[in-house]
Amino acid sequence: MKKILGLALTGALLVSMVGCAAGGGDESGGGGDDELIVGFSQVGAESGWRTANTKDIQGAFEEAGIELKFSDAQGKQENQIKAIRSYIQQQVDVIAFSPVVESGWDTVLNEAKDAGIPVVLTDRAVDSEDDTLYESFLGSDFIIEGERAGAWVLEEFADADVVNVVELQGTTGAAPANDRAQGFRDAIAGEDKFEIIASQTGDFTRAGGKQVMEAFLKSNPDIDLVYAHNDDMGLGAIEAIEAAGLVPGTDIKIVTVDAVKDGMQALADGKINFIVECSPLLGAQLVDIVTTLHDGGSVEKRIVTEETTFTQEQAIEALPDRQY
Repeated sequence: MKKILGLALTGALLVSMVGCAAGGGDESGGGGDDELIVGFSQVGAESGWRTANTKDIQGAFEEAGIELKFSDAQGKQENQIKAIRSYIQQQVDVIAFSPVVESGWDTVLNEAKDAGIPVVLTDRAVDSEDDTLYESFLGSDFIIEGERAGAWVLEEFADADVVNVVELQGTTGAAPANDRAQGFRDAIAGEDKFEIIASQTGDFTRAGGKQVMEAFLKSNPDIDLVYAHNDDMGLGAIEAIEAAGLVPGTDIKIVTVDAVKDGMQALADGKINFIVECSPLLGAQLVDIVTTLHDGGSVEKRIVTEETTFTQEQAIEALPDRQY
């Protein structure tokens, strides 16, 4: 009987030890608590800039060994909201996204806040009055970009009496469209000779830029300058101008924003006259931000990327080493 009781007690002790070990494994998640998982929602693939931005972000996270759950919103806000809610449900560590438009984010961002998931904005801002809904905004200053375009225009047309400008705007309601328009207008506001005779969205696409420019040329025979909110729309405008028998860069001057390779090549060829840079290479900075947040650190609320401008000569020099 003593032997039987002894064996029973030994068995119970072993079961207890195994149970403790199993419980410890579940609690630690096999080291999963230390793994950083980021959910990222991209605007879409509407331009060469956006494609380069996606490639750089995905490459930076892969190099850092961080799991990146990626979704393409295809230019629709409802798709981004759905993706963010999916990331919340999956309990990712950090959510990052480039907002399709500025407005309409408070509800879903409050859901992320309630879930304890920090949010980082990339490239584009939101217009929420509650800035506690996101930890940081990483990207360009679009107003400064518009001002830089306007500053070049002031110098280029210093001796002109009247300058008729047409504007190819980005996606309606998007931060870069709003701010690049404002910055440009602020820069030329003191000169009455500049008149924006037509302004319409081309949705940041080459096809959109071509279509809108075709309409501009039909309704406005005397155009001196095209201000395009990105290179792709400017490249579309070039196609429309050439199809109308005019010489882009000579008969009609063109200034754009982005400085992607195709745009830089057009600048080097003299078809675009001036480009304001907007770098899509945000991946490494985004990795630093989400890593810091995951480790319990704090980050700057606004992180502005460093950028420049390009003339034809500068584009020719920069093209061989251009990354995007």
